[in-house]
Amino acid sequence: MSRRGSDAITDDPHAGFDRAGARRRSRPRTKERPSYADAVRAIVVGVDRGRFRCRIEGQPQQVTAVKARSLPRGAVIVGDLVDVVGDTNGGDDALARIVGVAERSTVLRRTADDDDPYERPIVANADQLAIVAALADPPPRVGMIDRILVAAYDAGLDPLLVLTKSDLAAPDGLMATYRPLGLRVVAVEPGADLTELEAALAGRRSVLVGHSGVGKSTLVNALIPGVDRATGVVNEVTGRGRHTSTSAVALELPAGGWVIDTPGVRSFGLSHVTPDSFVAAFTDLAEFIADCPRGCRHDSEAEGCALDSAVTEGKLATERLESFRRMERAFG
Repeated sequence: MSRRGSDAITDDPHAGFDRAGARRRSRPRTKERPSYADAVRAIVVGVDRGRFRCRIEGQPQQVTAVKARSLPRGAVIVGDLVDVVGDTNGGDDALARIVGVAERSTVLRRTADDDDPYERPIVANADQLAIVAALADPPPRVGMIDRILVAAYDAGLDPLLVLTKSDLAAPDGLMATYRPLGLRVVAVEPGADLTELEAALAGRRSVLVGHSGVGKSTLVNALIPGVDRATGVVNEVTGRGRHTSTSAVALELPAGGWVIDTPGVRSFGLSHVTPDSFVAAFTDLAEFIADCPRGCRHDSEAEGCALDSAVTEGKLATERLESFRRMERAFG
């Protein structure tokens, strides 16, 4: 006896039902997806337990949305430009749906440690990475700054070093350390004028990254009056700060641009960064590196490294090479 189609006429009372008693689909699923011609473009400004807070240009109210099933897990992060459909009026009970994610211009990633193969995307579409480090309480960690710098160069972000608590210690030493890299450095202290920092952030999409307790949230509160980001204190015994931000949040600056406040980090893994991708970020070194032996790591132990020859010939400043190699050691 031949098998009947699902839409065949039959007297069987169980026709159209599976063994569990649920009605089977009478029409095959179509591979054609909706066009979503009515979708609205928005930027994701926050993520909280499967809900995405989005900002539509020209609309003061934020929109709460869920991710469409067609989008894979982890497909949407803070900073993403997304297509939203459904109830986009931003009301208390409104719930929209994210149906598409625009191609990202940049992605800042990190891993839990250097042995962790799993990349964690932090922020999308930023164009500047502001490394926030305290000059005291807790003391600055040059190794951490270097590692975050490596991630910035790898992601194609312009680095900015923001030194907080300059009322407790002078910034001159750290400024001298990073001056050979051509890195812009801004020092601030509580209650002081922030004109220089505001100018560095204006019109940019800047992600703030730093060790716990260095004052990122305090900075955000000073830059954006009324935002009221929670702030914490530093443990007097361990010298470590308490996490006050639990997820990345994008906030619009009064003078234009965005800052993205991220949770404090105690480590910054770089297993996703390769030495070649890191070196490629230093365009002024590329002409010399082209003459290096195959497989050269460009560190101080490398035999025949063309960077050493460039210093000897006066084509490259010693301080520049030392700064580059200090960051190169962040891989090890």
